[in-house]
Amino acid sequence: MFPFQMSFLTLPYPQFDPVALHLGSISVRWYGLAYAAGLLIGWLYLRRMIATPRIWGGPPPLSREHLDSLLLWVTAGVVIGGRLIGILLYDPMYYIKNPFEIIAVWHGGMAFHGGLLGVILAILLFSRRHLLTALQVGDLVAASVPIGLFFGRVANFINGELWGRTSNVPWAMVFPDPSAGPLPRHPSQLYEAVLEGIVLGIVLWWLIWRQGRLQQQGFVTGAFLVGYGLARVTAEAFREGDSTWFFQSGVVTAGMLYSIPMVLIGTLLIWWATHRYTAVMPS
Repeated sequence: MFPFQMSFLTLPYPQFDPVALHLGSISVRWYGLAYAAGLLIGWLYLRRMIATPRIWGGPPPLSREHLDSLLLWVTAGVVIGGRLIGILLYDPMYYIKNPFEIIAVWHGGMAFHGGLLGVILAILLFSRRHLLTALQVGDLVAASVPIGLFFGRVANFINGELWGRTSNVPWAMVFPDPSAGPLPRHPSQLYEAVLEGIVLGIVLWWLIWRQGRLQQQGFVTGAFLVGYGLARVTAEAFREGDSTWFFQSGVVTAGMLYSIPMVLIGTLLIWWATHRYTAVMPS
């Protein structure tokens, strides 16, 4: 059933058909569905947030019409930023040799840190165009990002990409990609789904709905940056380093290096928001 070797305590890697649905001549892949689910559920969550004035300490900063428009801006930022930075920082030579793969986002190759930069730029442009406060828009978006991260990491697992380091833990898996070799590895994509998606999402939910931190502009954004950075650094300890990265190290990975500035910037944002605003517990 599985065309690769397994040790006694190794879990079999599920055999996923990358295509979830066939609609005539159109193939809908699980990878695309995962991203669509993250955006849709995130959008529904944001609609609930702007319909709840008490968590803002007054009128929400965005209308429903603004939110619908914001979804398009953020989606563009995720796709364009994630793809471009993924190409430039991780494996530019591959895409130079295979230029048609640049648009094949369903094959993977989306860099989170690039998507983050794309979203930040989208938020700044969107806020300026609609005369909104960028930090408040950023707090709103940050609250929903863990939802997309969860589905994105599940998509990485389904694609059999971004696997972990070799391991003998009972839940280790042998991934079918020849580049992963025949050895069992950590399913690090699932670790990231839990840390970056579920755990970080719960922390931000608690800060918003129980601590009233949306009333301190920038606090939720800072908490997201710190939380994601720490979660990513932790997960990277179990994830195989990118062999195409220009800086090779057995300890420091690209994901770690790119996440450290997030923790520093997020800490400064939390400090600034805490000292500028007084948190008010929602009634």
